[in-house]
Amino acid sequence: MPGLEAEFTPEQIDRSRARKRETVPLRYASASLGLVVPAVLGFTPLGAALVRAAGRIAGGGWIATAVLGAIALLLVMYLLALPVSARMEVVNRRWGLSMRSWRLFAADAAKGFAIGAVLFAGAAVGLYGLMRALPGSWWTYAAAGAAGLVFLLSFLLPVVVEPLFNRFTPLPDGPLRRQLMSLVDASGVRVRDILLTDASRRTTATNAYVSGIGRTRRVVVWDTTVERAAPEEVAAVAAHELGHAARRDVLIGTLVGSLGTAATVCLIAAALRWGPLLHAAGVSRPADPRSLGLVLALATAIGAAGGPVRLAFSRRVEARADTYALGLTRAPETVVAMQRRLAVLNLADLEPHPLAVLLFGSHPPTLARIAQARAWAATHGLPDPPRLPWTEHPSGPTVEAP
Repeated sequence: MPGLEAEFTPEQIDRSRARKRETVPLRYASASLGLVVPAVLGFTPLGAALVRAAGRIAGGGWIATAVLGAIALLLVMYLLALPVSARMEVVNRRWGLSMRSWRLFAADAAKGFAIGAVLFAGAAVGLYGLMRALPGSWWTYAAAGAAGLVFLLSFLLPVVVEPLFNRFTPLPDGPLRRQLMSLVDASGVRVRDILLTDASRRTTATNAYVSGIGRTRRVVVWDTTVERAAPEEVAAVAAHELGHAARRDVLIGTLVGSLGTAATVCLIAAALRWGPLLHAAGVSRPADPRSLGLVLALATAIGAAGGPVRLAFSRRVEARADTYALGLTRAPETVVAMQRRLAVLNLADLEPHPLAVLLFGSHPPTLARIAQARAWAATHGLPDPPRLPWTEHPSGPTVEAP
């Protein structure tokens, strides 16, 4: 793998390191809060007391306790995480990555909380309804229902949730759209459309993604990507996303997620049979909605334990999509330039610690992705993509001719 200095200028490396010094503590603080707060609420009587108090607001019935208890638990988690989120927003503004006003920041947080509260409260009512109606076999129906919910949300996400945060319009007709549609035709992938989203309302970072299943599947390109990257690099980004669609990564990921969620429900059901655990949580039986804090803590712990496996799978999928983009465009020099531009514009961590890759890395590190493109070029008899020197342009870094 080439050295960092062969791919990025000293100024770019220094900026990446400086931002990393500010963001890494916040990232680990956020992850720690995401584990510690549910554990304290679930493995001690605090969560049961909170759920009980919330339920009493509406009379203390089991439905009210499940619904209001879920909202209360989620609210505590959101409020405790808010200072870290706000600090990260300040850091991103200072580095020129965030364009959000505090009003938009609050609106995004409120929308995220509302969506989470509706889903969590609905799941809580369904869970405890099954526990009460089917005390011996509730977990089988809960596992099946949870798996189905994951699949349904993946289908609905592009048409219900995403429009709550961004506006989506078809990529305007012109050379870029024609270039991307020719890529779609060459790939043989069926997508509903190529959409442009107004990411610039929130950020200067660049990105693209594919979402949806079946008739809701579409490729989405951030407007910042179109504005700040060369057209051929936008095409390389789109080719990567078409790789996900061609390999049915969203569908496979949804199926894997559904199975993982079902398995999580089964593990939670097994744990709820352990008397000492219930006692520690301050509840006497699993069907008591006051055990919701314990259920949340167990789900969080199981999810954290499986996180590195999911991320390793994600990195493998992303590397496969990179290979697909190389095969579709046959332009490794453009792919390398695109990886460089994304890293510089997004102020990516160019030297991630192995632990950070293990715990947070959904994509391979930038240097690994560049090395993959160089290896692909060598394997297919194409010239090695240019290295330094670079020149800096307003739209980002461009490689000079040697």
